[in-house]
Amino acid sequence: MHDGVRAIARAIRDTYGCEGISTRQHNEPAGCQDTWHYHVHVFPRYRGDDLYGSHPYPGFVSAERRRPYADKLRTHLRHPGE
Repeated sequence: MHDGVRAIARAIRDTYGCEGISTRQHNEPAGCQDTWHYHVHVFPRYRGDDLYGSHPYPGFVSAERRRPYADKLRTHLRHPGE
């Protein structure tokens, strides 16, 4: 699992030129998880981004709007260094 997190973190850094990466993992209802499963959030970080003070995006973001970001990461993972 953590090898995958590292690969995704590097892909995010290389693809988006961020200055750092933060990871988070939550469990149980008090951690906003209704059904127990293991997952890790991987966030690109930029100086002054105020990640922990920011507010969630209002509403659900559709797959169509998320797809270009996933495609860029997928391309990097398949062809690192290109």
